[in-house]
Amino acid sequence: MLEASLEQNGVVHKVSLLQLENAVLAFCYEDSMKIGTLAVSTPRLTEAGAGTSSVLLGGKYLIVTRALSERVAAIYNKMSIVSVNTKLSEGEALRLYAGLLDKVRSSSSADSASARD
Repeated sequence: MLEASLEQNGVVHKVSLLQLENAVLAFCYEDSMKIGTLAVSTPRLTEAGAGTSSVLLGGKYLIVTRALSERVAAIYNKMSIVSVNTKLSEGEALRLYAGLLDKVRSSSSADSASARD
């Protein structure tokens, strides 16, 4: 499992990402891992087509969870399931967790490159 974290105002925000053969699971949370609002997305089937996404569980952070799920599906070109459990405002949560997802992605790219060397 790949992880990235950031401490802000005494609270540790984390992203834990698990890549499977056909999907990517991402958990965005504060302090300890918890399930929050849950969204699933599929990548675009064609270059011009749109992927699909839906919130499966939760009533809070609907927009940020769908946006992050669509982003993960597009990045990895796989189905994604994303959970967001935080007390941040929705806009701040999107900015912070999108940044942490980028950090996880860049660390996994660096690990892959060093493994090939």
